Amino acid sequence: MRVNRKIPLIVMLLVTVSFVFSGGFSSPAQAKDKPIKLTYAFFAPARTFPGKQMAKWAEEIEKRTNGMVKVQTFPGSTLLGARDMYDGVLNGVADIGLGSPSYDPGRFPLTSGVALPVNFPNATVAGLTLLDLMMEFKPAEYEKFKIITMFSTEPGHIQSRDAVKNLQDLKGMKLRAAGTGVPVLKALGAAPVGMPMPQVPESVQTGVIDGTMTSREVLQDFKLAEMLHNVTEYPTVVVTFAAVMDQKKWDRLPDKVKKVIDELAREMAIWTGQYHDKQNVGEALAWSQKNYNLQIHKLSAAEKAKWDALLAPMVASWQTEMDAKGLPADKFLDRLGQIRDKYAREYK
Repeated sequence: MRVNRKIPLIVMLLVTVSFVFSGGFSSPAQAKDKPIKLTYAFFAPARTFPGKQMAKWAEEIEKRTNGMVKVQTFPGSTLLGARDMYDGVLNGVADIGLGSPSYDPGRFPLTSGVALPVNFPNATVAGLTLLDLMMEFKPAEYEKFKIITMFSTEPGHIQSRDAVKNLQDLKGMKLRAAGTGVPVLKALGAAPVGMPMPQVPESVQTGVIDGTMTSREVLQDFKLAEMLHNVTEYPTVVVTFAAVMDQKKWDRLPDKVKKVIDELAREMAIWTGQYHDKQNVGEALAWSQKNYNLQIHKLSAAEKAKWDALLAPMVASWQTEMDAKGLPADKFLDRLGQIRDKYAREYK
């Protein structure tokens, strides 16, 4: 026998409400927990050490937020180039941009103090010093941004066809340089030549230049060790990197996501510095010594003092320029030295 069961309207409503809030459909509360999608742009290829950092950061954010944040990376200027990185972040083209303040010292005047010849021993020390200084001084140049993390290259070293052991060896030598490396070489008596890094191998081979001054992973990455068999152990200047987010966009993120990102800032500065120092540079030097008998020449104490004296005016000139802008140059450099020395004891 067939039974006709009529369900009262109130029961149907209760069942529907129960279904919605038990997960049948997304409730307003659950909608807030949908994955937060962030885009992350960088101007150089993914295989570079900053590109490796970007991928590692994206991986860690997704893991530590249990998938609450999803990051899509855009290396190799596929979304933003080096010159428009920071404006692109402010204009919403990318949520996060990894650029180089060293390429735009006028926009980041206080940050440019880290790119002076101030005797950083390696990338890890330089990157941690940079991050600590920016967190401590909170310069106005970042007032529209939230700093996600910061790091740097290792200091540039002279890599040459002929050995450079003193200023006389260096005099008139044609060396490729970029950014603050140009005034360094001029001050030391060399002849700096500006050119993109990919042009360096052919320029060395044809005799256009005698070598380069940059971080030493290029010995392997660009196979320069085949022609440049000498490195001078005298660290000069670093190139700084800063990953930032628009401050207004940062303010809209959930607190638990902010907490994870803040915790990662220092971790990524260390991870990137160690990756660059040990895997990029360390492996390149070992490879070059094994396969091409690379020679590393350390300056004598007296010779190093001469080089230091020639570069000191660069620092003094920067101080004068910052003083004119009303920026705390003396205090900044004092703290830079203190922080650098602290980390140098830890990350040798």
